Order: sequence, then structure tokens, then C-alpha cells
Amino acid sequence: MTSRMNRRDFLKLAGLAPLGLASPRVVKLLGALEAPQGPAKNVIVLVLDAFSAYNMFLYGYPRETAPNITRLAKRAIVYHNHFAGSNFTTSGTASLLTGTLPWTNRAIEDNGVVADALVAQNIFNVFSDYYRTAFSHNSWVATLLHQFGTYIQDLVPREKLYLQTYDSFIHSLFYRDDDIANVAWTRDLKIQGGYAYSLFLSRLYKTIRDRETASLEAQFPLGIPVNASSDGFLLEQTTSWLEGHLAVIPRPFLAYFHFLPPHAPYHTSLEFYHRFAGDGLRPPDKPLDEWGDREAAKASLESRTQYDEYILYADKAFGDLYGYLERSGLLENTWLILTSDHGEMFERGQIGHGNTTLYQPLVRVPLVIFEPGRQVGMDVHTLTSVVDVLPTLAHVTGHAIPAWTEGVVLPPYAATEADPDRAAYAVQARKSHQYAPLSRATTMLVKGGYKLIYYMGYEELRVPELVKLYDIEADPEELVDLVSSSKGVAAELLGELKAKIAESDRPYLPG
Repeated sequence: MTSRMNRRDFLKLAGLAPLGLASPRVVKLLGALEAPQGPAKNVIVLVLDAFSAYNMFLYGYPRETAPNITRLAKRAIVYHNHFAGSNFTTSGTASLLTGTLPWTNRAIEDNGVVADALVAQNIFNVFSDYYRTAFSHNSWVATLLHQFGTYIQDLVPREKLYLQTYDSFIHSLFYRDDDIANVAWTRDLKIQGGYAYSLFLSRLYKTIRDRETASLEAQFPLGIPVNASSDGFLLEQTTSWLEGHLAVIPRPFLAYFHFLPPHAPYHTSLEFYHRFAGDGLRPPDKPLDEWGDREAAKASLESRTQYDEYILYADKAFGDLYGYLERSGLLENTWLILTSDHGEMFERGQIGHGNTTLYQPLVRVPLVIFEPGRQVGMDVHTLTSVVDVLPTLAHVTGHAIPAWTEGVVLPPYAATEADPDRAAYAVQARKSHQYAPLSRATTMLVKGGYKLIYYMGYEELRVPELVKLYDIEADPEELVDLVSSSKGVAAELLGELKAKIAESDRPYLPG
């Protein structure tokens, strides 16, 4: 059974939103947009968190998880071989915002930030002549945005687009220590596993919250969309507010919007709930990873289906936002970039992301560029990296490409042909110290159709290092490890990767 949320239903649900949403900006949405000032083009970077290219029909997935994106991509440039900089939010987002890899910007720890000396190296500083605005549901992204706050004129508080909650003052007062403050608040007031530290206040809090969100429960069978530090949000509410926001901010602007869906928990709306249930999808059988769990393997298909249905919810929000940009005429003068910070994984006994591995579902992410005025699509199969987005946007908008970026201008905008020997890298070093050489990490190199994954510092493996090699052109599912049969290729790529690690470690060596 499906149900669509009509305008009247949405207005009722929006009554739960913070009063801050009822602002003149939203009201002004009903009026006409002012004509763009000057020839400069606006830029919108829209990130859908934990969105894997592996789970998109556009990139060959059997389920049509994102029909709006598939349809609209026919007038865009679609990059089919695009890699994130890591497998979790902090490192993946920092790579996008700085045009540098995690081992360079050192945003490697959970909820971490870039190295103090490198704070000025960010996309908002590159666009210093633009009006800069940013928003994210994700608290770890918010940490990075706060670090870059000097360069962002309008950093929208993430709690502004949560449903009405009594948590918001915690995030406002303690945003520099948001994780710790939220843990304390959660333990005292929120019932988990049947208990909370304060038995009385937790029951009172739950009663108030349940009353305020009761009207939403029927629209979200698995629960209202949430993240680790909020009581919930609606993408309908978020996109509606952003439309009003874009209608009134000065031009030209750089807007960075980072939505949490389809990041876990996968709480899709009733409209898409059970859309793929029983459709007969049979993903390839893959062996358990070294860190794989058999129970997780049993639950992987169900989790994958919930994730795919949550993508439908995120795709609907993208379609709505795109529709507004088109109707308003804003799209004619705006570069729109759709991408993700990392992917998601439902195989080898692992579910989710942020683990030790860098398999394709975790690091191959979508990149779709909607160029102002473009009506004919283009497919680019050249190897590309997250670090290429910043220099490309600088180039197409007439800004100087900073010397510190590790990326190149993407085709078809580059003046020269793509380098066939170029490599793409990804780094997961969550347990390494920010200002020390990488000690426990997984790194990846993709080059010439091969992909090498290098694990180091994992004592539980009882070996100093582990290397895996795949021919991802012939074996895109990474089923056959070639490290023993193609020792020459493995040695060459491993040498190149270790050289990059040594180079990145040099500033942090003793003395």
C-alpha cells in the first residue's frame, strides 16, 4: 500500500517545525525571483549522505532507486567512475570541501576537523567574492562547517530544520562539544532499551515528544527520519525551506546543502515503504570480509532493501528541489552538482559504512553536474576523484584554481585530455592520530583498471599488512583477489601507494 503526502497534509505536518521556519524568506518564496545580478553563475553543491553509485539504476543497478535522478541526468554530465576520498562522513566531506585527500587535510578522526594550519584551504574561501551559505543535517558535517565558519556568511543552524524539539538548545549552547553534550542529554532524558538515567524526566520527555510527532507516525512506518543527535526531520520541510532561502539570498551565491538521507537509519516514507519487497533481487554471493559478521550477512538483503527504499525518499526531495530551480528560472544561471561523501555496503558480512574496508559500494559515488543551459546529456567514464570537484567549480566560474588542491579540472571542461596514468585514492584512518603518521589505516589506489586495497596496523589480523588487488573493469564485484597471481602489478601499485603515505606522513615525523 502506498500513500502520497499532499499539500494539505504537508502543511499540517509542518506545524511541528520550529517557529524559525515561518520567516519572511519562506513567505517571499511565493513572489518572483529577482533577476540574477551580472554574468556570474551561482553554484549549488547538493550532497546526499551515504549514497552509493552501486545502488543506482543510473549506474547499472537492477532496482530503479532514483527515478528522478535517472530522468534528469539525461540533460546533465554523468561521471561513471567517480571515487570518494574515504568511507565515512568526516574524511569524505572534508575531501569534497577542501579538494585534498584525508591524509593531506588530516580530517581523519570521528567528528574531526582539518589540520589547524590548513583551515583556509576550503571551497568557501575560494568563492570569497560570492555569497556563501551552507547547511547539513549531519552533526559531523556541521563540525566541519563550523570550522570553516569564518568563510561562510550564512551557516544555517542544523537544528533550525529539525522537527520541534526540546533538544535544540543543547546543540546551540554546546555546539563545540556537541557529541559529549548530546550523549549526556540522551542518557538523562531519552529512553533507550527501556531505561534512561532520569526515570521521571525521561517519561515526561517521551510523553511530550510522542504527542508532538503523533501525526507523522503514519507517514513513516519505520519511524521519522532521524540522525544520532536529533528528534527527527522531514526532507519535505528541508527542501521547502531551502527554496525560500535560495529565493532571497544575494547573487551570485555558493550553496552547500548536505542532506542526511539515505544515511542510516533507513526510515523511508509510506509512499516508498515495501516498494522493493519480494522483487526477487539476488545480489552476488561474496565471501565474508576479515571483519565480516555472519549475522550481519543474514540481514544484509533486508537492510539493502530498506536502504534502496530510503533512496527513493531522498530522490523525491531532489526532484522537488530541481523542479523549483527550473520553475523559478534559477537553474538557467546555476551550476548544480549532485554527489555524495561516501557509499554504503550490504555484503561480505558488513552493513553500513565507516568500517575498515574500501570496497566499491563504499567509495564509488555518484557525480552528476547540471550545467546552466545544458539540455543534452553526456556520460564520462574517465577515472575521477572527489578532489576534482573544487578545481572544476573554480574553473567554470572564472576563479583561480588554488595551488593546494590535489584535484584536476574534470572533463569536458579540462583544456587537455585526461591522464590515462592518473590514480584515484581513498583513505580510512579513523584510529590514527590527526598529527601523527598513519598507524592504523586502510588506503586504496585505483589505476589503469586495477584497484589495490592496503591494510596496515590491524593487530587483530596478526600480520603487519594485508594487500588485495582487483581488476575492477573485468571484475567489478571484486570477487577475485589477484594479489598472488599478479604479483608484479600488486608490487608496483603498492610501492606507489606507500610512497604517497610516506609523503603525507612527512610533516608529522618526530623532529
